[in-house]
Order: sequence, then structure tokens, then C-alpha cells
Amino acid sequence: MVVLIIIGFIFLIIGIIGCIVPGVAGPPFSFLALILLSIAKRGEPFSPAFLIGMAALTIIVTALDYIVPAAGAKKYGASKFGFWGAVIGMIVGIIYAPPFGMIIGAFIGAFIGELLIGKQSSAALKAGWGVFIGVMFGILLKLIASGVMTFYFIKALF
Repeated sequence: MVVLIIIGFIFLIIGIIGCIVPGVAGPPFSFLALILLSIAKRGEPFSPAFLIGMAALTIIVTALDYIVPAAGAKKYGASKFGFWGAVIGMIVGIIYAPPFGMIIGAFIGAFIGELLIGKQSSAALKAGWGVFIGVMFGILLKLIASGVMTFYFIKALF
């Protein structure tokens, strides 16, 4: 029982980190923490309806994480180069200047990606901004979802 709760805490931490780090699915880890706590406490803290609701939230937010940045990019005229530039910029930013480097890196990466395909600097700046807004909104959605699940996990412990 205690082992499952400890693993659940580890999953919560991975879940929060995964909301920010590209390639790590944050909300699914947070949801798994709720499942582990429910198993550890023999289904006591969470009803099936609650877990289904959290599963739905996890699926929706995870899907939106792919849709929102692409929508922001499209709205502001970004290309695939701008989008992938933002992803690469986020990774480089996390490595060299965490945590704010991720935000700056996303914007600079999108901007450079657009310049590489020959866009004028003003168009590249606009497209970079769109990718940046989409990526940041996606991160915010994931953080909110994982934060809610973390709240209920901790609340169920006490």
C-alpha cells in the first residue's frame, strides 16, 4: 500500500514536469497516480464516476496539446518549420536556461524556423508568436489538469 502511494507521488512529480517538458505526457502520469492511490486504498478515495471524469479530462487535454499549438501556428501563418523550430527551441531552452529558457526558446525557435524557409522577418515574427502562444496555452492546459489531479491526490491522503 505505501509503495503504491510513493509510486503515485513519483508519478505526480513526473506529471507536473511532463506538462512542461516536450515528449513527456504529463496528465496521463498524474491520472495514473490517482489510479494507484485508488488501488492502494482499495477504491475508497475516488468513485468510478470521478475516475472516468479524470480519464476524460486527461484524454481531452492530451489531445488539445497537439491541436492548440497547431491552431495557433495556423492562425498566425506559421509553417511546419516554425512549429518544429518552437519544439526544438523549447528543448534547447530547457537545457540551457531552465525554466524560462523554454518560453524564450519556443519563440526564438519558431522565428528561426520561419526565417529558414525564407519568410520576411515581420512574417516570421508573427508566425513565431502564433506558435509560441499555442505552445504556451497547451502547457497551461496540461498544468491545470495535472494540478487538479495533484490536488485530489493529496486531499485523498489526508
